[in-house]
Amino acid sequence: MKTYYFKALPLVAVVAMSCQSVHASTFSLGAAALGSTNLYKGYGNNFYPIPVVDYDGDNFYFHSLVAGYYLWKDQQNQLSLIAGYNPFGFRPKDTDDEQLKRLDKRRGTLMAGVAYNHNAEWGTIRTTFTGDTLDYSNGLVGDVAYLYAFKADKWAVVPGVGVMWNSANQNKYYYGVSGNESRRSGLQSYKPGDSFNPYFELSAKYSFAPQWQAFFTGRYIRLADEVKDSPMVDKSYTGVVMTGITYSF
Repeated sequence: MKTYYFKALPLVAVVAMSCQSVHASTFSLGAAALGSTNLYKGYGNNFYPIPVVDYDGDNFYFHSLVAGYYLWKDQQNQLSLIAGYNPFGFRPKDTDDEQLKRLDKRRGTLMAGVAYNHNAEWGTIRTTFTGDTLDYSNGLVGDVAYLYAFKADKWAVVPGVGVMWNSANQNKYYYGVSGNESRRSGLQSYKPGDSFNPYFELSAKYSFAPQWQAFFTGRYIRLADEVKDSPMVDKSYTGVVMTGITYSF
């Protein structure tokens, strides 16, 4: 029986997640639709078309927005260097909130670091640790999750639970309000510390024809007080879902 597995793709609110389901073939192409709730006041929910490009070789892999180089790879353990684009950001012109319109822009960035997976009969432990490489936030993000796969010949379902850690610099850049911004906008100045955001995720895949697969993946994140107490934020949670199809070569 062919083995199926799933990997996480750091995207929007995952900002850490964007989650993407991946299969065991070496190379596949496809298309997906991504939807996410937005944390910032005056922002609507987001929907994006996403090309799916997946390659997994002996030393190097590429999964849409993230690339990695294996330092260690066997059946149970995979340790790799990773780099991926995190498009999460804030543009004052995109909000309907008049006070937020007076704040500074927050940019997406290139995150790089390490990833480690351990696979066993009792499930998978998945970890990543990345940092901002473009000197925008100088922030760090860590993620650890436990997943267990239910598999059959044509389908797989993988639920998981985890927690995402954001450093104080990461939270300050994306959710903080400086003294200058406070004076311009009338919002209270805000300087958050680091945070731990627990989440639940679910991935599913079905092979509906030879070489064709449909997939769904989603993550629900409960926001820590350091994030939801920001004057920029009006939610206590966020979520990302993505669904699409791929063709394996």
